Amino acid sequence: MQYRTDPKTNNRISTLGLGCMRFPATVPGRPDARTAEAIIARAVERGINYLDTAYLYPGNEACVGAALERLGLRDKVFLATKLPHGSCKRPEDFDRFFSEQLRRLRTDRIDYYLIHNVTSPAQWERLCALGIEAWIARQKEAGRIGAIGFSYHGSAGDFTTLLDAFAWDFCQIQYNYAGENYQAGTAGLKAAAARGLAVFVMEPLLGGRLAGKLPPDAKRILEGARTDVLDTPAAWGLAWVWAHPEVTMLLSGMASPEQVDENARTASRALAGGLTEEEHAVIDRVRAVFERANRVPCTGCNYCMPCPQGINIPGCFAAYNASFAHSWFTGVAQYFTASAIRSGHPKLATNCIRCGACARHCPQHIEIPDRLDDVRRRLTPGPVGAALRLLARRDR
Repeated sequence: MQYRTDPKTNNRISTLGLGCMRFPATVPGRPDARTAEAIIARAVERGINYLDTAYLYPGNEACVGAALERLGLRDKVFLATKLPHGSCKRPEDFDRFFSEQLRRLRTDRIDYYLIHNVTSPAQWERLCALGIEAWIARQKEAGRIGAIGFSYHGSAGDFTTLLDAFAWDFCQIQYNYAGENYQAGTAGLKAAAARGLAVFVMEPLLGGRLAGKLPPDAKRILEGARTDVLDTPAAWGLAWVWAHPEVTMLLSGMASPEQVDENARTASRALAGGLTEEEHAVIDRVRAVFERANRVPCTGCNYCMPCPQGINIPGCFAAYNASFAHSWFTGVAQYFTASAIRSGHPKLATNCIRCGACARHCPQHIEIPDRLDDVRRRLTPGPVGAALRLLARRDR
């Protein structure tokens, strides 16, 4: 495992961190405890020393806390979680949520604490009016918070304003080769590093879409340029992020011990500046292919769920993108599965009533109701839509 030094705390952090949001779950909102424990154990064994969770990840903090306690690993990792700032209406809410998080995580401190999913400076200003700056100072002085930062999902223009709004220790941004100019982007990465902040990267593989879900033409490009280190699409995507010296650590949502092994192997050999000009040119070609197929920038984070109408929103968008990346028939097949069409109670994109509950929670700022209309038009054109309605009626 390679390590990079956090410039604010001098902590030695593994270049690969474990994002816990995507732990497998047999029941929504209830991560599989045995699998999660196996993933965490393997991660620490392979040298990973940073774990990331959040209050808003259903069941996740409690799962992580229980696993760390059973394995006796709390003091071997840096633990990160996040404040659900949108739910903080009064000053006492800061203590209420934080105390609950300490209880769930079975710990007396949070090493890296983030203001979760910040999209504009105005959100931070609202928290300041509630007294969050003094609250942070008290928690840090008491040793209950080690470092304070924020995860960002806003525009490039607002990012530097937020960087200068407080004496942050670190920030967390979405960054991958398909999104150099998206949200904070490369300019934001460099701006944060120039201010002496540690920069942690989320979505390095865009929710897995730069790994196993690349269009066939993109996969063929990577296969043709394969090396001992860059031997999978995931390895290419991770190595591209690590090649930026401003990146302190990237988070990967690994869903099995085997994925931990694969990513840790890549991490052990991926260095800052580690890609050649020829390899960057390969990524440029892959990016061009990917952008033609990536019609909806959904990462499958599930922040939009559950839908009040039962629509599998991420599944619909995955099917829509697959219809461009692979074939229309592939997209339709995926859409049928995502919509539970054989259940007799299908949850089609046409079920959307445009309530807007999903769009308000989307960190990618996707206009979800409008894009669901696109799904409907592409994947259930006239005859197909009629057939689906007939099938649904027959199966009831």
